Amino acid sequence: MANLINLTVFKRFLSSNYAGGILLFSCVIISLIIANSPFAEGFNQFFQQVIGYESESIQLKYSVKLWIDDGLMAIFFLLVGLEIKRELVEGELSSPKKAALPIVAAIGGALVPAGIYIALNFSEPTHHGWGIPMATDIAFALAIITLLGKKVPASLKIFLAALAIVDDLLAILVIAIFYSSDMHLTYLMYAGGIMLLLIAFNRFGVKNIWAYLIPGVFIWYFVHHSGIHATIAGVLVAMTLPTTPDATESPLEKLEHALVNPVNFFIIPLFALANTNITLHEEMISGLTSPLGLGIILGLFLGKTIGIFLTSYICVKTKLANLPEEAGWKHMIGVGMLGGIGFTMSIFISMLSFKDPLFIEEAKFAVLIGSLISGLCGYFFLSSLAKKAV
Repeated sequence: MANLINLTVFKRFLSSNYAGGILLFSCVIISLIIANSPFAEGFNQFFQQVIGYESESIQLKYSVKLWIDDGLMAIFFLLVGLEIKRELVEGELSSPKKAALPIVAAIGGALVPAGIYIALNFSEPTHHGWGIPMATDIAFALAIITLLGKKVPASLKIFLAALAIVDDLLAILVIAIFYSSDMHLTYLMYAGGIMLLLIAFNRFGVKNIWAYLIPGVFIWYFVHHSGIHATIAGVLVAMTLPTTPDATESPLEKLEHALVNPVNFFIIPLFALANTNITLHEEMISGLTSPLGLGIILGLFLGKTIGIFLTSYICVKTKLANLPEEAGWKHMIGVGMLGGIGFTMSIFISMLSFKDPLFIEEAKFAVLIGSLISGLCGYFFLSSLAKKAV
């Protein structure tokens, strides 16, 4: 019987670059359908169930949703941190000439959307959400550009990946600085002491991955209780993982390879299920034309496109960098549109920005709409360039 089942197509799909994006999109649709069905209440109650352990000295009892948002997402941020460090050591960010264009484009693609949001929400109670349209979702953006295949230059995908990684670093800094609550210095000192230990492990050539991950769990605990968002712990630990000067697979690369599939096929889809659990109602639809909704949608679509294109243009014209190989300025407009797919990080920042549940739901819905517009426009625009070239 087993011989009659052909797993080749399934294995090929799982190993493809767009599989994670398709699964993520499917989970968004499933979550929205359930949230607007008779099963909505039970679905929501599942994520609000409290699990864990607590005592007088240890507090680890949280809802399922909080474990996903603060616990599992720390692993996502660990992977992001590993990708950032690898790019800084040996990738597209390893030299000033290589790094200039994606860094400058990412900065422009973060500042312009934030500026649009602030302009529309300056005197509104929603002004604190300016960080929402700054982010680019790596999984979705790369999934869409991968679907384009040979219709776009291969260098464009590398540029988008590097830009999204820098974008994530900017988002992490924004979360750490602007979206953290009151800080408790004692816990920060504990976390800092363990960080020094991991740095020492790196300096003395300790290559056992568990020597970094086990103390990393304690860093997560102390950062979580310090007032800084717990997911930042993942990035901090990632920066201490050692690399190798030659082609030998380093501990950093081993851990990155080990985390890619669990993150793409479990953690991010689960995050999508828990956080796009949005019950649509009239106020939310009308909220798309409110300063909050317009700030996010216009920030993601127009802000990202203008910011990425304009700063790339200035960077190339001032000879700080060159365009990606075989790419033209119209390609950069298309990449700018794909940069407007905010999803994971934007939804994450939405939850940190507001205390009012209605604002959070409206922000999430606006992120979905803005990301959808950006993704579809970017895909069809880049696809049309390929048709004109034939």
